[in-house]
Amino acid sequence: MLSFENDYSEGCHPRILEALTRTNLEQLPGYGTDHYCAEAAEKIKAACQAPQAQVFFITGGTQTNQLAIDLLLHPTEGVVAAETGHVNTHEAGAIEYTGHKVMPLPAHNGKLQAQDLADLLHTFWDDASCEHMVAPGMVYLSHPTEYGTLYTKQELADISAVCRRYRIPLYLDGARLAYGLGAPGTDLTLPEIAQLCDVLYIGGTKVGALCGEALVFCQQPPARMAARIKQHGALNAKGRLLGIQFDVLFTDGLYFHLGRHAVELAMEMKWRFLAKGYRLWMDSPTNQQFILLEDAEAERLAKLVRYSRWEKPDAAHTVVRFATSWATTPEMLDELDRLLVAQN
Repeated sequence: MLSFENDYSEGCHPRILEALTRTNLEQLPGYGTDHYCAEAAEKIKAACQAPQAQVFFITGGTQTNQLAIDLLLHPTEGVVAAETGHVNTHEAGAIEYTGHKVMPLPAHNGKLQAQDLADLLHTFWDDASCEHMVAPGMVYLSHPTEYGTLYTKQELADISAVCRRYRIPLYLDGARLAYGLGAPGTDLTLPEIAQLCDVLYIGGTKVGALCGEALVFCQQPPARMAARIKQHGALNAKGRLLGIQFDVLFTDGLYFHLGRHAVELAMEMKWRFLAKGYRLWMDSPTNQQFILLEDAEAERLAKLVRYSRWEKPDAAHTVVRFATSWATTPEMLDELDRLLVAQN
């Protein structure tokens, strides 16, 4: 069946598979101390224009978010996120499992606003009883957001300024960062993100890798990182598997090329939906497209193509997500187009 269910249905990009096969019998040190991990980290630091940064390779996205947030917070602190943020909606309480509260703020097109954040922090620290409350100890963003929307450079700068005023870290979830960087009209670059954020992760799982995320501490990371990562069950003995993949992704601009490819086809897919009279739920410039379907049409399409059901805004409609990936082809869009019917 034709699938636009997510951007990680396929295995990995052929260049990654070739590199894993070619290096398979090399005997290398474990736990990310091999030369492939070191070379990949240097390439990522160069792409971020952050020579002072430190890079750690983690297997999966939820694991990375949980690890980073737990490392950055004091036991009495929580993490501020948009109410639609991934850590608040789709991580099965992984953050709360570590003893940290997710503190949601209103989402505006999926995004957190600097003024809402400033109001929250001012109200908390102005409260005489704040010692008896969970403190907002860091801020979580994702770029793109859970609805495929993007922060502008000014929006991210404003949030960063609030965080620095209150001396709390700003953390950016970049599971789909390549698709944000490859979006038409975006004014944010990877070096600018690294400059405005304290910690970010660069996603590989959803951008052509078999698995893996690169956790980048733009400033000094906590002490004894290997031990802290291991406490979370996230220190991969065969760290080479992650280093090799990111070494390939950050050679000859492959990571950025894959992001642009998926976004270009997503824009074509959006046009095809609109040409048939379908309605967008939110206008996303990235590889995730959110379509508002009447329930009957949602059921009809579900028998023909895989997609993700996102939310139920009313009794008669369903919001669904169609996602392109590094492996999506124009022929797949042609097939989808044949499955769509003109809407009234």
